Amino acid sequence: MPSFNQDSKNNRIKTGRSYEKLAAKFFEQKKFTIIERNYQAGHKEIDLIAKKENLVIFVEVKSASNLKFGHPVERVDKKKIHNLSQAALGYLQKNNFANCDFRFDVVTFTNGELEYFPNAFEFTED
Repeated sequence: MPSFNQDSKNNRIKTGRSYEKLAAKFFEQKKFTIIERNYQAGHKEIDLIAKKENLVIFVEVKSASNLKFGHPVERVDKKKIHNLSQAALGYLQKNNFANCDFRFDVVTFTNGELEYFPNAFEFTED
């Protein structure tokens, strides 16, 4: 029998995946192609990678049922930015995207409401 903590974790993963699907639809409506979902680079993960023409967007999706513990975008901290930057760099090199533009966007869901933060942060090596 699964424990309460395991059930809670499974529900969070399921909810997160459903919001990632909604975020993907959001980008597809803007004429982007989703080229990767849940891209793994070691222990680092990029939720979505979208492309349109010469622009590649690395997307982090965050959600919260309310703002009691702050806005979900606030959970994209310095460590997360570093991990996303390193994973994105590896992806760009591995897939020969040397001559493309890229940026990092964040999509949040609070109580199911989508908010979009284009160019949410800059690449960092720190």
